Formats: sequence, C-alpha cells, structure tokens
Amino acid sequence: MSTAIIETSYKKRLNPKKFALWVSFGSIIMMFGSLTSAYIVKQASGNWLEFIMPNHFIISTISIILSSVFLHLSFNALRTHKKAMYQIGLVLAVILGFSFVAFQYYGWSALFSVGVDLKGNASGSFFYLITGLHALHVLAGIAALFVAVFHAFTLKFKPSTMRINRYELVVHYWHFVGILWIYLLGFLILCK
Repeated sequence: MSTAIIETSYKKRLNPKKFALWVSFGSIIMMFGSLTSAYIVKQASGNWLEFIMPNHFIISTISIILSSVFLHLSFNALRTHKKAMYQIGLVLAVILGFSFVAFQYYGWSALFSVGVDLKGNASGSFFYLITGLHALHVLAGIAALFVAVFHAFTLKFKPSTMRINRYELVVHYWHFVGILWIYLLGFLILCK
C-alpha cells in the first residue's frame, strides 16, 4: 500500500481525541440535564424562594460569547498562517474567559448579600450548584487556553496538522461550555 493511500484513509478517520472529547460532552450534558430536572422537580414541591438574578450573569454571558468569537478568529488565523491575529485572538479569549468567572463571582456575591445562600432555601442551593459546576468547567477550559497561549508564544509558528488538531480540541471545548452556559442561563431565567 502506498503512503498516499494510507495517509488519505487516516485523514478520513475520526480523530480519537476529538471522539473522546465529544463523549465527555455527552456526560457533561447528562450531568447538567439531571441537575436541571432535579431543579424542576424540587421547585414543583413548593417552598421555593423567588429571587432576581443579578445583571452580572448577563454581563458574564456577553464575556463568554465574545471570548468564543475571539477564540474562533484565533483558530482561523492559525489555519491561515496569520500569527499576530492567532496570538491576539487567543489572549483576548483568555482575558474574556477570566472576566466570565469574575462576573460570576460578583453575581454570587450580590445574591449572597441579599440573603440567597447555600444553606437557606433549595432554590439558592440549586442556583449556586448549577452555576458553580459550570464555572469549574470554564476554569478547566481556561487551563487549556493557558496551555494554548504557552504554545502560541513559545513554539515556533508552524501551523502543522497536529498543532491545528490540538488547538481545535480547545476551541470545541470552549464553544461547548459557552453554549452550555447560554442553555443554563436561559433555563434559570425561565424557571425561576
């Protein structure tokens, strides 16, 4: 068999790392699906504290959406060999990712200051649990972004297939946590 045929058949296969990432997305979706289902069941049982969600959570949503946009621009710049845009987009994505977590923290602090805490009503506990678990997934994404920043500024700029595939995994994960947050925010707004 010639190398060209082997290389072509290899390119048509699904990347095992990408497959593993998508399987992990399934488990994360199941976890948050079960939490939102439990939220609905517990809310229907009565004794549910109604509270207004602080605007910090809307601002954090804008941050994660913009972060995804800059990360996607960075990824496209890597594929098209535009080093400066690749690096700038990545750095902006990381900064906006941090601002997402910061605004989440400010939102939790605002809720806590008006008496919505973990040990009070179940509505507050569910809110902190759902948003806190999501924030942990975002922090894991930020760790991956830091590795990508390290590679962007320390490795020679050579957009190889392996480097693009590795970066694509980070981009997919980041887009996933962004989409997941939009779902969770919508759920929390509609089901309060």
